[in-house]
Amino acid sequence: MRHRRRGRTLGRSPSHRRALYRNLASAIFLTERETTELDSNAPKVKGRIITTLPKAKEIRPLVEKCVTLGKKGVAAEQEAAKFATSAERNSEAWKTWRKSEQYKQWNAAIAPAITARRRALQLLGDKQAVKILFGTVAPRFMERPGGYTRIMRLAKPRLGDAGTRAILEFVGQNDRTSTKSQKPSFNEEKA
Repeated sequence: MRHRRRGRTLGRSPSHRRALYRNLASAIFLTERETTELDSNAPKVKGRIITTLPKAKEIRPLVEKCVTLGKKGVAAEQEAAKFATSAERNSEAWKTWRKSEQYKQWNAAIAPAITARRRALQLLGDKQAVKILFGTVAPRFMERPGGYTRIMRLAKPRLGDAGTRAILEFVGQNDRTSTKSQKPSFNEEKA
């Protein structure tokens, strides 16, 4: 019996399942990368991957946790920027800043950002995905308290085994907005 054994096994061993989660979670962040004409594997839509429904439901908490880590890291980097120096590394001004009290404050302020980056790298396993997470995705969601992704079920099943497919995407970028129609006022025409 699987008493209190949470999560889907997806027909895989634990190590294979962990690798699958890492690959899918880093894939959604890698779709946000800057693409060039020479990029043969460019995503069609940024911030969106298509996978099966059970996999999408398992990946979603991991992606949400990574975005939350990114938000904490970006906030710590902004806090540390107050104590940073603009002097060039190994210059005399930089060496005096390095011995000052301001450096100790900067060091204490930047420590949570470094910890967040290391934790995200541990969860995702891809340095480029972590760079994109902290560079573009996390600053976009700084004002949002949670719910960074959505899962939309696709009507067309997978060709090989008719598995239910789903889209896992970030919220906000591909949102459909509807404008409410306004009723005409006939009072203005009479006057």
